[in-house]
Amino acid sequence: MGLEFAVEELYATGWSSLDTTGCVHLGDGRSFPTPSRVTNEFEAAGFDFSVRHIQLFDCYRAEWRERGGSSSGAVVGQSESEAAVYALSQLRRNVMATSYA
Repeated sequence: MGLEFAVEELYATGWSSLDTTGCVHLGDGRSFPTPSRVTNEFEAAGFDFSVRHIQLFDCYRAEWRERGGSSSGAVVGQSESEAAVYALSQLRRNVMATSYA
């Protein structure tokens, strides 16, 4: 997938980099949230969020759960940042889909 793809997916959800607190930049200048900011975004939306390294496959798995509840989603990436940013894009897509349903 790649970090650039994850960032594109995040921007496609309407995410804005107006508040760059807790963000870093790609080589092309686009900013994206760090894993710690992504964690804060998930917590603000009412989810527990974690990213862990899966050594067997040398990848990172980001997973989110309803607070005290069952798993709501998971994604994998080649880096912690990639998995976290892509997870946030999926959360935002899900929130947009449910708000229009």
